[in-house]
Amino acid sequence: MSDDDFRNGRHVVHKLHVHIVLTPKYRRTVMTDRVSADLRASFTEVCERQGATLDEFETDNDHAHLLVTYPPKVSLSVLVGSLKTISSGRVRAHAWPEVTQALWGEHFWSPSYAVISCGGAPLQTVAAYIRNQQSPNRKQGRPWPAKATPTPS
Repeated sequence: MSDDDFRNGRHVVHKLHVHIVLTPKYRRTVMTDRVSADLRASFTEVCERQGATLDEFETDNDHAHLLVTYPPKVSLSVLVGSLKTISSGRVRAHAWPEVTQALWGEHFWSPSYAVISCGGAPLQTVAAYIRNQQSPNRKQGRPWPAKATPTPS
């Protein structure tokens, strides 16, 4: 993945990247290795169907981070809805105890989500932040420094 990789469509040249954060219902700690592997496979398949690419993916006990490159014809709300619907159905179909004991009903994901444009930080910084979610010594908070607020004259 390179910062200057532009993609071409029939009538468009684009470079769109988004950082998506999804949390399980009630922010339960259900992200075991097998759940994460199943989520990765589901997310990869959904992205391919939508003409998008899953560039990075990692989980921390109670949430998932995705870095996705997507074409302009894709609505982010539709993409996120598809990611959540397909992955939820697949994870729930396994009936793994770590999921069934922590979550009741049919839902896996919280109805809310975060999408963050990656134009404000180098993609390598965001990708490294996502890769390091399980690092015990990782710095908490944003993957990039906050912008300095100009002081009034």
